[in-house]
Amino acid sequence: MMTVENQGRYADVNGLKMYYEVHGQGRPLLLLPGAVSGVSTAFGSLTPLLAADRQVIAVEFQGYGHTADIPERPLSYEQLADDVMALLRVLHITEADFFGYSTGAGVALQIAMRQPGLVGKLILASGTFNSSGRHPALAGLESLLTAEGMKGTPYEAEYLRTAPRPEDWPRHLEKVTIFNKRAQAWSADDIRKIQAPALIIAGDADIVQPEHAVELFRLLGGGSLGELSMPVSQLAILPGTMHTALTTKTALLMAIIPGFLKGGTR
Repeated sequence: MMTVENQGRYADVNGLKMYYEVHGQGRPLLLLPGAVSGVSTAFGSLTPLLAADRQVIAVEFQGYGHTADIPERPLSYEQLADDVMALLRVLHITEADFFGYSTGAGVALQIAMRQPGLVGKLILASGTFNSSGRHPALAGLESLLTAEGMKGTPYEAEYLRTAPRPEDWPRHLEKVTIFNKRAQAWSADDIRKIQAPALIIAGDADIVQPEHAVELFRLLGGGSLGELSMPVSQLAILPGTMHTALTTKTALLMAIIPGFLKGGTR
Protein backbone atom coordinates (compact mmCIF):
# COMPACT_ATOMS: atom_id res chain seq x y z
CA MET A 1 0.00 0.00 0.00
CA MET A 2 1.22 3.50 -0.82
CA THR A 3 -0.02 6.67 0.87
CA VAL A 4 0.49 10.35 0.11
CA GLU A 5 1.04 13.04 2.75
CA ASN A 6 1.98 16.70 2.21
CA GLN A 7 4.55 16.98 -0.61
CA GLY A 8 5.94 13.48 -0.15
CA ARG A 9 4.78 9.91 -0.33
CA TYR A 10 5.05 6.84 1.85
CA ALA A 11 5.51 3.23 0.80
CA ASP A 12 5.20 0.12 2.95
CA VAL A 13 8.71 -1.33 2.70
CA ASN A 14 10.25 -4.04 4.92
CA GLY A 15 8.21 -2.97 7.94
CA LEU A 16 8.83 0.74 7.31
CA LYS A 17 6.57 3.50 6.12
CA MET A 18 9.37 4.77 3.90
CA TYR A 19 9.22 8.41 2.84
CA TYR A 20 10.19 9.52 -0.62
CA GLU A 21 9.58 12.47 -2.93
CA VAL A 22 9.17 12.49 -6.71
CA HIS A 23 10.17 15.55 -8.73
CA GLY A 24 10.23 16.02 -12.50
CA GLN A 25 9.87 13.54 -15.33
CA GLY A 26 12.20 11.35 -17.33
CA ARG A 27 14.73 8.67 -16.49
CA PRO A 28 14.69 7.99 -12.72
CA LEU A 29 17.54 9.26 -10.56
CA LEU A 30 17.50 8.06 -6.93
CA LEU A 31 18.87 10.50 -4.37
CA LEU A 32 20.21 8.75 -1.27
CA PRO A 33 21.15 11.05 1.64
CA GLY A 34 23.86 10.73 4.23
CA ALA A 35 24.90 11.28 7.82
CA VAL A 36 21.81 12.46 9.75
CA SER A 37 20.29 14.15 6.71
CA GLY A 38 16.83 14.03 5.28
CA VAL A 39 16.18 15.01 1.69
CA SER A 40 16.04 18.72 2.51
CA THR A 41 19.43 19.10 4.20
CA ALA A 42 21.10 16.64 1.82
CA PHE A 43 19.67 17.68 -1.53
CA GLY A 44 17.36 20.67 -1.05
CA SER A 45 19.25 23.04 -3.35
CA LEU A 46 20.10 20.38 -5.93
CA THR A 47 16.75 18.65 -6.38
CA PRO A 48 15.01 21.26 -8.57
CA LEU A 49 18.09 21.56 -10.77
CA LEU A 50 18.43 17.82 -11.28
CA ALA A 51 14.68 17.46 -11.84
CA ALA A 52 14.73 19.80 -14.84
CA ASP A 53 15.15 16.81 -17.18
CA ARG A 54 14.98 13.77 -14.87
CA GLN A 55 12.52 12.03 -12.60
CA VAL A 56 14.22 12.60 -9.26
CA ILE A 57 13.21 10.26 -6.43
CA ALA A 58 14.62 11.44 -3.10
CA VAL A 59 14.54 8.86 -0.31
CA GLU A 60 14.73 9.01 3.49
CA PHE A 61 16.21 5.97 5.21
CA GLN A 62 15.03 4.16 8.32
CA GLY A 63 14.85 6.64 11.20
CA TYR A 64 15.82 9.61 9.02
CA GLY A 65 13.44 12.55 8.55
CA HIS A 66 9.88 11.49 7.81
CA THR A 67 10.66 7.74 7.94
CA ALA A 68 10.06 6.42 11.46
CA ASP A 69 12.63 4.09 12.99
CA ILE A 70 12.19 0.41 13.73
CA PRO A 71 13.73 0.50 17.24
CA GLU A 72 14.87 -3.11 17.35
CA ARG A 73 16.43 -3.05 13.86
CA PRO A 74 20.03 -1.75 13.71
CA LEU A 75 21.20 0.48 10.90
CA SER A 76 23.45 -1.13 8.29
CA TYR A 77 24.39 -0.44 4.69
CA GLU A 78 22.98 -3.83 3.74
CA GLN A 79 19.59 -3.19 5.35
CA LEU A 80 19.30 0.33 3.95
CA ALA A 81 20.09 -1.06 0.49
CA ASP A 82 17.42 -3.75 0.97
CA ASP A 83 14.89 -1.02 1.77
CA VAL A 84 15.77 1.03 -1.32
CA MET A 85 15.58 -2.02 -3.58
CA ALA A 86 12.19 -2.92 -2.10
CA LEU A 87 10.99 0.63 -2.75
CA LEU A 88 12.01 0.30 -6.40
CA ARG A 89 9.88 -2.84 -6.64
CA VAL A 90 6.92 -0.96 -5.17
CA LEU A 91 7.46 1.79 -7.77
CA HIS A 92 7.89 -0.77 -10.58
CA ILE A 93 11.31 0.64 -11.46
CA THR A 94 13.61 -1.98 -12.95
CA GLU A 95 16.61 0.29 -13.62
CA ALA A 96 17.67 3.73 -12.41
CA ASP A 97 20.67 5.96 -11.87
CA PHE A 98 21.79 6.58 -8.27
CA PHE A 99 23.24 9.63 -6.55
CA GLY A 100 24.45 8.63 -3.11
CA TYR A 101 25.91 11.14 -0.67
CA SER A 102 27.99 9.97 2.32
CA THR A 103 26.01 7.06 3.84
CA GLY A 104 23.92 7.11 0.68
CA ALA A 105 27.05 6.48 -1.42
CA GLY A 106 27.69 3.31 0.57
CA VAL A 107 24.09 2.24 0.07
CA ALA A 108 24.42 2.85 -3.69
CA LEU A 109 27.58 0.73 -3.76
CA GLN A 110 25.77 -2.07 -1.95
CA ILE A 111 22.98 -2.02 -4.53
CA ALA A 112 25.48 -2.02 -7.40
CA MET A 113 27.36 -4.99 -5.91
CA ARG A 114 24.28 -7.04 -5.12
CA GLN A 115 21.80 -6.09 -7.86
CA PRO A 116 23.86 -4.73 -10.78
CA GLY A 117 20.90 -4.89 -13.16
CA LEU A 118 19.15 -2.15 -11.18
CA VAL A 119 21.95 0.35 -11.69
CA GLY A 120 22.54 2.43 -14.79
CA LYS A 121 25.02 5.04 -13.52
CA LEU A 122 26.45 5.83 -10.10
CA ILE A 123 27.24 9.20 -8.58
CA LEU A 124 29.17 8.58 -5.37
CA ALA A 125 29.73 11.73 -3.35
CA SER A 126 31.84 11.63 -0.17
CA GLY A 127 31.61 7.86 -0.03
CA THR A 128 33.94 5.09 1.13
CA PHE A 129 34.13 1.35 0.64
CA ASN A 130 36.57 0.82 3.52
CA SER A 131 36.86 2.51 6.90
CA SER A 132 40.52 3.24 6.17
CA GLY A 133 39.40 5.82 3.63
CA ARG A 134 37.96 8.09 6.31
CA HIS A 135 39.88 11.08 7.60
CA PRO A 136 41.82 10.21 10.78
CA ALA A 137 40.36 13.26 12.55
CA LEU A 138 36.78 12.13 11.93
CA ALA A 139 36.38 10.86 15.50
CA GLY A 140 36.41 14.48 16.68
CA LEU A 141 33.48 15.30 14.42
CA GLU A 142 31.51 12.18 15.32
CA SER A 143 31.80 13.06 19.02
CA LEU A 144 29.37 15.91 18.26
CA LEU A 145 26.60 13.47 17.25
CA THR A 146 24.64 14.11 20.43
CA ALA A 147 21.51 16.15 21.06
CA GLU A 148 23.66 18.81 22.70
CA GLY A 149 26.30 18.79 19.98
CA MET A 150 23.69 19.08 17.21
CA LYS A 151 21.67 21.79 18.94
CA GLY A 152 20.78 24.62 16.57
CA THR A 153 21.97 22.80 13.43
CA PRO A 154 19.90 22.42 10.24
CA TYR A 155 19.89 18.67 10.89
CA GLU A 156 18.20 19.06 14.24
CA ALA A 157 15.68 21.53 12.78
CA GLU A 158 14.85 19.21 9.89
CA TYR A 159 14.37 16.20 12.15
CA LEU A 160 12.20 18.04 14.66
CA ARG A 161 10.11 19.42 11.81
CA THR A 162 9.63 16.18 9.86
CA ALA A 163 10.04 13.15 12.13
CA PRO A 164 6.91 11.23 13.15
CA ARG A 165 8.36 11.10 16.69
CA PRO A 166 10.56 14.19 17.22
CA GLU A 167 11.34 13.00 20.73
CA ASP A 168 13.38 10.15 19.18
CA TRP A 169 16.15 12.58 18.10
CA PRO A 170 18.67 11.70 20.89
CA ARG A 171 18.08 7.97 20.40
CA HIS A 172 18.44 8.32 16.63
CA LEU A 173 21.81 10.04 17.06
CA GLU A 174 22.95 7.21 19.34
CA LYS A 175 21.93 4.70 16.70
CA VAL A 176 23.74 6.59 13.94
CA THR A 177 26.86 6.75 16.14
CA ILE A 178 26.81 2.96 16.56
CA PHE A 179 26.35 2.56 12.80
CA ASN A 180 29.25 4.90 12.03
CA LYS A 181 31.59 2.99 14.35
CA ARG A 182 30.98 -0.34 12.62
CA ALA A 183 33.91 -1.29 10.41
CA GLN A 184 33.35 -0.97 6.68
CA ALA A 185 35.57 -3.43 4.80
CA TRP A 186 34.25 -4.25 1.35
CA SER A 187 36.80 -5.96 -0.84
CA ALA A 188 38.51 -4.22 -3.73
CA ASP A 189 37.60 -7.24 -5.89
CA ASP A 190 33.88 -6.75 -5.19
CA ILE A 191 34.09 -3.05 -6.05
CA ARG A 192 36.08 -3.82 -9.20
CA LYS A 193 33.29 -6.10 -10.45
CA ILE A 194 30.80 -3.20 -10.59
CA GLN A 195 30.14 -2.44 -14.25
CA ALA A 196 28.10 0.75 -13.89
CA PRO A 197 29.93 3.94 -14.94
CA ALA A 198 30.63 6.00 -11.84
CA LEU A 199 31.25 9.64 -11.06
CA ILE A 200 33.29 9.87 -7.87
CA ILE A 201 33.00 13.24 -6.09
CA ALA A 202 34.79 14.40 -2.95
CA GLY A 203 35.67 17.69 -1.36
CA ASP A 204 39.29 18.65 -0.85
CA ALA A 205 38.51 19.08 2.88
CA ASP A 206 36.18 16.09 3.10
CA ILE A 207 35.84 13.30 5.65
CA VAL A 208 36.88 11.06 2.75
CA GLN A 209 40.61 11.23 2.11
CA PRO A 210 41.41 12.24 -1.49
CA GLU A 211 43.62 9.20 -2.07
CA HIS A 212 40.67 6.98 -1.17
CA ALA A 213 38.49 8.76 -3.73
CA VAL A 214 41.22 8.13 -6.32
CA GLU A 215 41.41 4.46 -5.30
CA LEU A 216 37.65 4.08 -5.68
CA PHE A 217 37.84 5.82 -9.06
CA ARG A 218 40.51 3.38 -10.27
CA LEU A 219 38.60 0.34 -9.00
CA LEU A 220 35.53 1.51 -10.93
CA GLY A 221 37.38 1.75 -14.23
CA GLY A 222 39.05 5.14 -14.07
CA GLY A 223 42.66 6.09 -14.57
CA SER A 224 43.37 5.21 -18.20
CA LEU A 225 45.14 7.60 -20.57
CA GLY A 226 42.26 9.45 -22.18
CA GLU A 227 43.95 10.04 -25.52
CA LEU A 228 44.21 6.27 -25.95
CA SER A 229 41.13 5.05 -24.10
CA MET A 230 38.74 7.44 -22.39
CA PRO A 231 37.36 5.88 -19.17
CA VAL A 232 33.60 5.95 -18.67
CA SER A 233 34.04 6.62 -14.95
CA GLN A 234 34.99 10.11 -13.79
CA LEU A 235 36.55 11.81 -10.78
CA ALA A 236 35.92 15.29 -9.36
CA ILE A 237 37.60 16.83 -6.31
CA LEU A 238 35.74 20.02 -5.41
CA PRO A 239 37.99 22.86 -4.20
CA GLY A 240 37.40 24.53 -0.86
CA THR A 241 34.73 21.99 0.05
CA MET A 242 34.09 20.24 3.35
CA HIS A 243 31.85 17.23 3.76
CA THR A 244 28.72 18.95 5.05
CA ALA A 245 28.84 21.59 2.31
CA LEU A 246 29.43 19.32 -0.68
CA THR A 247 25.86 19.05 -1.95
CA THR A 248 25.36 22.81 -1.59
CA LYS A 249 28.02 23.47 -4.26
CA THR A 250 25.38 23.56 -6.96
CA ALA A 251 27.36 25.49 -9.57
CA LEU A 252 30.24 23.01 -9.43
CA LEU A 253 28.01 19.95 -9.29
CA MET A 254 25.72 21.05 -12.12
CA ALA A 255 28.77 21.72 -14.28
CA ILE A 256 29.68 18.01 -14.14
CA ILE A 257 26.66 15.86 -13.22
CA PRO A 258 24.37 16.42 -16.27
CA GLY A 259 27.17 15.66 -18.73
CA PHE A 260 28.07 12.48 -16.87
CA LEU A 261 24.47 11.27 -16.78
CA LYS A 262 24.03 11.94 -20.49
CA GLY A 263 27.33 10.37 -21.52
CA GLY A 264 28.07 6.87 -22.74
CA THR A 265 28.04 3.58 -20.87
CA ARG A 266 30.38 0.61 -20.80
